[in-house]
Amino acid sequence: MNVDDGEIAKFSALAHKWWDKTSEFKPLHEINPLRIGFIDQHAGISGLKILDVGCGGGILSEGLAERGAEVTGIDLAEKSLKVAQLHLFESGLKVDYRKVPVEELAAAEPESYDVVTCMEMLEHVPSPASIVEACARLVKPGGWVFFSTLNRNAKAYMLAVVGAEYVLNMLPRGTHDYDKFIKPSELARMTRTVGLDTVALTGMTFNPLTQVYKLTDDTDVNYIVATRKGL
Repeated sequence: MNVDDGEIAKFSALAHKWWDKTSEFKPLHEINPLRIGFIDQHAGISGLKILDVGCGGGILSEGLAERGAEVTGIDLAEKSLKVAQLHLFESGLKVDYRKVPVEELAAAEPESYDVVTCMEMLEHVPSPASIVEACARLVKPGGWVFFSTLNRNAKAYMLAVVGAEYVLNMLPRGTHDYDKFIKPSELARMTRTVGLDTVALTGMTFNPLTQVYKLTDDTDVNYIVATRKGL
């Protein structure tokens, strides 16, 4: 399977902290409204059938469900999925969580979803191109696929690795492997190859003084991409 056992173990060890907004997952909670707003702006959310690939503890999945989407979340970290399922009792939302590789789901349910999201996952797998291809197979013609990941350059290394993990202690040390970061041009080639047209590319920045995240034109570190499958 297209999975890094070390990455699964890393997130499994932190699974109980997914919904602690002061934990290592604080950044995900804080950027979640930005991600959801970006998705809603381009695709709309209410009433759509959405697949969240690499859903983890369900932060994005629940946010999408709260906006009225029919959401399926998939991941290979069983402990994270159990946390996600348990949190539904607290939120009262409905999400169908499954432990299944995205490539396997693509073979079983091609062109089944209006929207597919894959956030902060591509930099954690051995073959991101395989994930991109599977996402393209899963979305309906005319549907949307959204990716977010980390750019690969000196600035990204200094801010996302040295700064976030070693200076500000926002993330556990070793969270990111710089060599797995993906340049926007590389991701664009992957999406174009599988029939996904890039519609929008936007950066996500963090101001350590104000502690505020926002969407900007600066794609040097974190970025989010909206792509659409041809009819």
